[in-house]
Amino acid sequence: LATGGSKQLTNHNSQYMKEHPAAGMEKFWIKRAGSEIECRLLFPPQFDPALTYPLVLDIHGGPNGAFYDTFVPAQQVLATAGYLVLAVNPRGSSTYGEDFMMAVLGDWGGEDYQDLMAAVDHVCQRSYVDSEKLGVHGYSYGGYMTSWTVGHTTRFKAAVVGAPCINLYSMYGTSDIGISFGEAQWGGSISDAADKMLERSPISYAAKVDTPVLLLHGEADARCPIGQSEEYFTALKRLNKEVEFVRFPGCSHLFPRMGHPKMREEYLTRTLGWFDRFLS
Repeated sequence: LATGGSKQLTNHNSQYMKEHPAAGMEKFWIKRAGSEIECRLLFPPQFDPALTYPLVLDIHGGPNGAFYDTFVPAQQVLATAGYLVLAVNPRGSSTYGEDFMMAVLGDWGGEDYQDLMAAVDHVCQRSYVDSEKLGVHGYSYGGYMTSWTVGHTTRFKAAVVGAPCINLYSMYGTSDIGISFGEAQWGGSISDAADKMLERSPISYAAKVDTPVLLLHGEADARCPIGQSEEYFTALKRLNKEVEFVRFPGCSHLFPRMGHPKMREEYLTRTLGWFDRFLS
């Protein structure tokens, strides 16, 4: 405590880590619209800068969540399978001050989206990034941003959308936090903010989606009810878009992190399989 230093006392997994090395990670910042945006890029264990790699943009939930220097299973699975993984903390993320965090209020899909695309643009300038093989994944608010992204750009060749907010209007009356959270985010009740909610709902842009979409959703999700994915699947299917929908029986909102191990494994397996299918 006196020095503020740390000392590792145990290392029970040394043999496993030798046999299954984790992804490498680089932390960097970009400047955009007057703000510094923190980014992390994960590399395959046997990364060779002379080669090119597909890139997956991973988007956190919240919107006031954030990525830290921690183990994120989906990112490790993708990186150790040969993908570069870009994790960005755009406007709305916590830990960078109240103004930065509150900048997303009433502006989902606005400056946060621009921050994410600026980070992708930045890393695509690197010679080892295959800018023709881009994927995007997100869960909860990250699922919202993933579906918003593919409704506003065709640069991504595959998308995995986990437990998304698709229709902010219908979510107002069906989510366990629909009223309190919805009114805080959009500045009023559904009668006051209906037009804004629909304008910022990914389902309003389903016709513009050209990216193959995989939907993953727990059937017992009270936070982002499975009806959100049902609406998006129906809209995309009726428009003859490339879409698949996987339902996880008995699973709540946090099942990819805290659910039954088999369900967590299935989520990761499906995610990797989708990107392998369209980016390999």
